[in-house]
Amino acid sequence: MPRNQSSPLSQPMFSEPTFNEQGTPTPDPTSFRTPHDPKQDDILYNEFKKLMEKDTVSFDTIRGKNDDILSLATALGSNGPSDVQDIQKSGKVVFHAIGDSGASNERKLPGELNVADHLTNDFNASTGADRPAFLYHLGDVVYSFGESQFYYDQFYEPFRNYPAPIFAIPGNHDSFVIPGTQSGETPLDIFTRNFCSPTLQITKEAYSLHRTAMTQPGVYFALDAPFVRIIGLFSNALEDPGLISSQSGQKTTWPGVPDYQLDFLAAQLKRIKAEKYTGAVIIAVHHPPFTYAPSGSTKSGHVGNTMMLREIDAICQAQGVYPHAFLSGHAHNYQRYTRNLSFGGNDYSVPFVVAGNGGHNITLLPGSQKSTIDTYEPIADVQVDYLDPNPVLKTKGLTLDMSNDRNYGYLRVTVDSKRLQIEMHTLSSHTVPASVDKVAVDIASHKIA
Repeated sequence: MPRNQSSPLSQPMFSEPTFNEQGTPTPDPTSFRTPHDPKQDDILYNEFKKLMEKDTVSFDTIRGKNDDILSLATALGSNGPSDVQDIQKSGKVVFHAIGDSGASNERKLPGELNVADHLTNDFNASTGADRPAFLYHLGDVVYSFGESQFYYDQFYEPFRNYPAPIFAIPGNHDSFVIPGTQSGETPLDIFTRNFCSPTLQITKEAYSLHRTAMTQPGVYFALDAPFVRIIGLFSNALEDPGLISSQSGQKTTWPGVPDYQLDFLAAQLKRIKAEKYTGAVIIAVHHPPFTYAPSGSTKSGHVGNTMMLREIDAICQAQGVYPHAFLSGHAHNYQRYTRNLSFGGNDYSVPFVVAGNGGHNITLLPGSQKSTIDTYEPIADVQVDYLDPNPVLKTKGLTLDMSNDRNYGYLRVTVDSKRLQIEMHTLSSHTVPASVDKVAVDIASHKIA
């Protein structure tokens, strides 16, 4: 039965994680539990827009050591080891990924519910090895500024029937601090309470629902699942650009941002090399390294974060390990790039995927506001080397292979011992999701198949 309380329950009542409501799924809500005035949202957003261009946030280090990993088996509870063993025996793991899901007002609620319902339906309709093991959220879970009172409407209620763990890295809207926010109730405090809890608990944000808080070790962390390891980085609170450090020594520095993640990423890659890890390696970060704008244009929904990518690349180069793919959100559409590069004497082709179409909003790509298909931009397989200036690594071209700025959707990622496959499924209001794009990477060669 649903609980009737608004505060966390104490231990040791929760010895097992709970991921969804039991029994027959209930109808979707038609309004928010907490009244939400979209006009007030617009006023607040415009008031703080300038601050979102300069205000960063600090954050704590992860619990444990930099080379620690959170295993899927641990996150699943006492049945986790046997569940993971079943995945390993099946020969592959499947998981979902989305970004930018939070419905900031009731007008946007149908979009988020549509995505959440299709994710749940995809889970329930899949069987055996094809059933997703978890959902990985790429940030911006709750708009506009990660307030506690909106977690129920924008996260717990829409995903109440999703029956698997939901891991997450915070986006800028999950971390930007409104001036005057009470100590201990900043967006990152709330995100940490719900995703990085040291113990299993039902938080006050969940109200009557039963999903327990996730026990990630921090706002950045490494998730280890069969056949894949996902290194999640927190790219801070600016609207743009994304930051994983203070960028000390650069022309523009951010002294309030700790450099913890530089050591963390180095330690994780060092562990991968020491282990001679043979699975797929993915870096997940909310702000995308690349997002489309025509060459020479100043019009873009968001800008890519080349300084952040240069820092990541430098650490990868130092440790001799490069990821097989990057996953991001932030831009409210779908984009997939291929970055060709030389690494360790070998030629790699690496997908950079932007999946920010998780339900909050859809933003047209610059140049795509044309009325006829003949003049639609950007086209597939367009060369966009200008989006990757002054790279640390020896690069051999960047292409925008596919984009979609018309539909919400989600990623379905499949990994086995040889191949990583990333597939975008888009939705309309009343149709079965359509697979509109797919890319596969050969794990051993680091090349797109």
